Amino acid sequence: MLWMHGLGRAEVPRPKGKSKNPFKGLNTVRARTAGGEVQLYYYAFKGGPRLPGEYGTAAFIAAFIAATEAKDRKKAAGPEVMLSLLNGYQDSAEFSVLADRTKSDYIKQIKKIEERFRDFPNSAMSDKRTRGIFKAWRDELARKSLRQADYAFTVLARVLSWSLDRGLIDANPCEKSGRLYHGERSESVWTIDHEVAYWKGAPPHLHLPLLLGLWTGQREGDLLKLRWSQYDGTHIRLRQSKTGKRVIIPVGKSLRFALDALKAKRNPSELDVILLNTRGRAWTGNGFSSSFRKATAYCGIEDLTFHDTRGTAVTRLALAGSSVPQIATFTGHSLKDVEAILEVHYLNRDPRMAEDALVRLEARVAVSASEHEAETGT
Repeated sequence: MLWMHGLGRAEVPRPKGKSKNPFKGLNTVRARTAGGEVQLYYYAFKGGPRLPGEYGTAAFIAAFIAATEAKDRKKAAGPEVMLSLLNGYQDSAEFSVLADRTKSDYIKQIKKIEERFRDFPNSAMSDKRTRGIFKAWRDELARKSLRQADYAFTVLARVLSWSLDRGLIDANPCEKSGRLYHGERSESVWTIDHEVAYWKGAPPHLHLPLLLGLWTGQREGDLLKLRWSQYDGTHIRLRQSKTGKRVIIPVGKSLRFALDALKAKRNPSELDVILLNTRGRAWTGNGFSSSFRKATAYCGIEDLTFHDTRGTAVTRLALAGSSVPQIATFTGHSLKDVEAILEVHYLNRDPRMAEDALVRLEARVAVSASEHEAETGT
């Protein structure tokens, strides 16, 4: 049914019988409203989901295609093999509420799982040998990338956990399997030297994204969707797509100056989205990541990503004397996550923390010595 993509409402005839219905399997139900009028309701197929919008609209077509393709996947998979679990998870509410970027990343990993294990019997999940089979697969993937091997295995574990919770399998052989990659990101903080190199070498349209990342501590995906209506001149208000948390972020002077200057230049007819690419369009996640990666490489900045701006913001707030609750309110992290960042990943190697502690200790010792001298005369 992919031929239906992009059809306008006027291009799709209204149904006048099964033979003329372009939507194969469409179930039409007529019902009389309280006012006595006859209302048509459309379902993708008998027993299938009700389709939104009016007949032939883009929303109607998209919903019909999604429903029928999901039905075809289930039919092809059968009830007793891994493919049925993979398809079931992708049709689940748990998958539907994930952020678009997360869904895209998960689907890439699910394709890897499907390629190897699509016909793997669900009844074998409780067999002790199955855990070893899945871990051997992870070891194969690890020859190319430890992190990607861990990611694929994590998605497999997530699918099997969902399946176990619904009684589709008797055991999850991938639970509590640990990780292969234990990369240390304690050095992955944007320093002033990094910033200076970036401002000098990166193209101008990529300056504001970094400034937003460092001064708000928000995720890349949320910043790419940020609109002018969410900025009132002093604060940025947004709902984080990953957690659903609402955050109100006070805007510092340097960021406020950059935002106000850009807003003054923008044509009112342009998109409401703040961050645009060189063609005046909103960034896609992959497009921005690629451009940002090329810019940092050109500037000689290695082993730093845009994601590291989030931890850098936490670090800088802590160095400025902010408390854990204050930082969590600012960035939208949980208290536990802020403490983990400060304890494990960043501040344990920042010499300024130790130096600041020494200054405070010397000041305290000096006060104690003065008090002792005043009391004893020595």
